[in-house]
Amino acid sequence: MEFVNKEYFLLLLLLVPYLIWYLLYGRKSEPSMRMSDTYAYQYAPKSLRVRLAWLPMLLRIVTFILIVLVLARPQTRNDWGKRTVEGIDIMLAMDVSTSMLAEDLKPNRIEAAKSVAAEFISGRPDDNIGLTIFAGEAFTQCPMTTDHTSLLNLLQNVRTDIAARGLIEDGTAIGMGLANAVGRLKDGKAKSKVVILLTDGSNNMGDISPLTAANIAKSFGIRVYTIAIGSKTMAPYPMPVGGTVQYVNMRADVDVETLSEIASTAGGHFYRATNTAELKKIYEDIDKLEKTKMDVKKFSKHYDAYQPFAMAAFITMLLEVLLRLVVFRRIP
Repeated sequence: MEFVNKEYFLLLLLLVPYLIWYLLYGRKSEPSMRMSDTYAYQYAPKSLRVRLAWLPMLLRIVTFILIVLVLARPQTRNDWGKRTVEGIDIMLAMDVSTSMLAEDLKPNRIEAAKSVAAEFISGRPDDNIGLTIFAGEAFTQCPMTTDHTSLLNLLQNVRTDIAARGLIEDGTAIGMGLANAVGRLKDGKAKSKVVILLTDGSNNMGDISPLTAANIAKSFGIRVYTIAIGSKTMAPYPMPVGGTVQYVNMRADVDVETLSEIASTAGGHFYRATNTAELKKIYEDIDKLEKTKMDVKKFSKHYDAYQPFAMAAFITMLLEVLLRLVVFRRIP
C-alpha cells in the first residue's frame, strides 16, 4: 500500500502541542469541587469510571490519525511486478472438426477434451501455455501466456461449429495444427518445450504432412505428445436432419500409426483415450519434464483503499462522543 498525498502526514505534528496542552492545562479546565481536607479520600479505591477517564481523549487522537490517513489517500500499487518461476512452454493443439461432436466420451469428445485441458492448465500455474485449434485449417486461439484465466476463457469458447459456419474448412489438418503450435514454441526461452496434440481423426487436409511437422518440432527440440480421442469401434454422432437431430453410428477414423510415429519422432508419447481417465494419464509424463526458470511480469490494478480508515474514524469518533456524553458525563 502507498499514499498519494504524503504531505498530509505533517498534520500529525499537531498532536504534539495538543498533548502538551492537555497534560498542562486541559485537566485544570475540568470542573472541580473545593474541600478543606482531602485526607479522608487519600486511600479511597478508584472506580473503573475514574480509571478510564482518559479514554475519550485517546479515542479523539485515534480519530484524528485515521482522518489524516484518509486525507493521505491510501492506494494499492499500480505497476508491473516481476517474479521468477519455474515452468515449461506448452502449446495445446486441439482438433475442432465436426467429428469431435461424437458422444462416445461424455458429454462429447470436444467437451471432454476441453474439460481435461482446463484441468491440466489449472494444475500447472507456472507454465507458459497457449492454444492452437485446427480442423481443415489451423490458427492460434491463444498465444503462450501465464495468464491462465484468459486462456481458460478462450478455451471454453472453443466450438466445433466454426467449420459448419464456414469460418474455416472442415476436415482434419493434423500437420497444420502441429506446425502452428511449433511456430509458437520455437522462439521460447524455456529449456523444455511441449506440444500436446488432441485429435479424433486422420490427416486429410493441409499443405504440411504430420511427419514433416514432427521433424520440424524435433529440429527445435520440441517434444510432441499425441492423444487419439474416441472409441476403437463405433461412436454415436448427432446428425442434423431437417429441424431435428438424429443419432447415427460413426466408425472411428483415428490414424493411430501416424500419431504414434509423430510422438516417437518428436521424443514424446502416444496415448489412446477412450475415456476421461486415460486422457488424464498425460499429466504423469508432463510432470516429469525438466523445468526452467523464467521471469514473469504481472500487472496489478490499483484502487483507493481509504474506506476502512474512514469507517474506523467514524466509529472511534462516535464512540468518543457517546462515552463523553453518557459514561463520562460531567455536571458543573
